[in-house]
Amino acid sequence: MSRVSKPYEIVERALELSRADGCVVIADEESSANLRWAGNALTTNGVTRGRTLTVIATVDGAQGTASGVVSRSAVTVDDLEPLVRAAEAAARAAGPAEDAQSLVEGVPASPDFTDAPAETSSAVFADFAPALGEAFARAKAGGRELYGFANHELTSTYLGTSTGLRLRHDQPNGTLELNAKSPDRSRSAWAGRSTRDFKDVDPGALDAELATRLGWAERRIELPAGRYETLLPPTAVADLMIYQLWSSAARDAVEGRTVFSKPGGGTRLGESLSPLPLTLRSDPNEPGLESAPFVIAHSSGDDSSVFDNGLPVGPIDWMKAGSLAHLITTRHTAGLTGLPVAPGAGNLVLDGGGERSLEEMVASTERGLLLTCLWYIREVDPATLLLTGLTRDGVYLVENGEVVGEVNNFRFNESPVDLLSRATEAGRTEKTLPREWSDWFTRAAMPALRVPDFNMSSVSKGV
Repeated sequence: MSRVSKPYEIVERALELSRADGCVVIADEESSANLRWAGNALTTNGVTRGRTLTVIATVDGAQGTASGVVSRSAVTVDDLEPLVRAAEAAARAAGPAEDAQSLVEGVPASPDFTDAPAETSSAVFADFAPALGEAFARAKAGGRELYGFANHELTSTYLGTSTGLRLRHDQPNGTLELNAKSPDRSRSAWAGRSTRDFKDVDPGALDAELATRLGWAERRIELPAGRYETLLPPTAVADLMIYQLWSSAARDAVEGRTVFSKPGGGTRLGESLSPLPLTLRSDPNEPGLESAPFVIAHSSGDDSSVFDNGLPVGPIDWMKAGSLAHLITTRHTAGLTGLPVAPGAGNLVLDGGGERSLEEMVASTERGLLLTCLWYIREVDPATLLLTGLTRDGVYLVENGEVVGEVNNFRFNESPVDLLSRATEAGRTEKTLPREWSDWFTRAAMPALRVPDFNMSSVSKGV
């Protein structure tokens, strides 16, 4: 084994090798453990380990500072110098970087920077796996088949710079997705959870929830396309709010290209987006949703900059009491737009609604639809943030406070910004798993929303 093998040593050695005017090195030490099952039986399980090293070289020139970024996996000490030289060559071959800034400095070092990386293992499922086996037995006895997977990842990120930053963040990330199907596969129901350690996930409770939904689906009702009062569960709200956040770069808004652009110029900052007193916010220290307290940028774009690596990330309200409060800025785009620096964060919370559960909201519904989740979401029009997508794994008709059956699936056409302006009720905020974006964004807490006229634009034949 190489004597330079620890992540912090790899970072330090890469910085020593640098001949550029500036250098940022990011080492991501990744481990994962997973379980998969089908037909009430475990099918596979596995554990993986990996390392990705990203070197960002900056080179000053007469016309400005250029940057070059090179990332490689499974890096050993013998790979370091070629990797550093490749980043420097990329910087010298590039033109001046538009987002060039002085590298961040003055951030106190992480006390655990030299510690070994955190790792996950199959032990994370020590309590979950037996409970899952019990759920299989109950599902089989009840005439249900369970399918799904559980995945736990732990990434230790080490960030070092030529300006003296030495930062480290450990990010656990767990997801559970569970499908229950009738034996003839004509009925399907889904539930998902986000977790840091699988200690707060109860597969038995999820199976019971899915059994109820499969029972609702025994009666089938066909409905035409149209506008319906609709209850969006937290998972569906999360998918919509995450896309809204991803679309809230300040520069795009100032340049008139997004739903947050003001007609005639400027942005909609300060405008009311919802009559409900809702606050959409991010906070690296949000309990149960903790994320990196500093910028980790492997590439640059309008909402991120490699020059901002290590910049502290604090709590921020994107929408406060229903009004647009902040848009995402890097140090560069903050300078262009005159807005405060507001880097994106790794979690998203919508709160300020009521205390009622989704079940209580159903009980007070005279007639409407209850969704399970959304999927295959795509953007139609950035100027209005109009999105299209499909419902999946259960759309249910509610009459006089009770679910009376399952209806067909739909394609929808809606803008999350417009939905906020029309929502008439928000329920209790709870941690949820966004189904569509769970490969990229899992740390969310949302309420259910009641929308009086959700646009189901056409009927879908999906399950």
